[in-house]
Amino acid sequence: MLESEQDSETEGEATSAAFQQETIVEELGSLIDDAQLYAKAELAFQKTRARLVGRNVGAALGAVIVAIILLHIALIALAVGLVLALEPVLTIWGAIGIVVGVMLLGVGLLGRMALARAKRVGAMFETDPDTEADGAAQSGNRQ
Repeated sequence: MLESEQDSETEGEATSAAFQQETIVEELGSLIDDAQLYAKAELAFQKTRARLVGRNVGAALGAVIVAIILLHIALIALAVGLVLALEPVLTIWGAIGIVVGVMLLGVGLLGRMALARAKRVGAMFETDPDTEADGAAQSGNRQ
């Protein structure tokens, strides 16, 4: 009788091990499915972020280009047209100051617009402050 009890226990352990093996395989399959889903979601997020960054970079570059063009026009206006038109009303130096001042004011406004867009693009790549603090604390523990 003792021998049949040992055989019974051995069969029970084998059945239990087989059940655990199936459970582990199912868990690994579920883990792989979850990893694939996460990878797809992350890829979609990165694509969306890249499109948004592209739009903002384009707008910032457009503002910089317009600012450069206006600066060029300001230099041309310094030597020609508007200075001559304003010279009878003001002195020559007053006409030059007004024309150049207005153009440089436009350049300054467009430059500020470009800077604001550039900061917005930079903010899109910043990490969460909570995550950053955790990372700093962990790197401090390693040293």
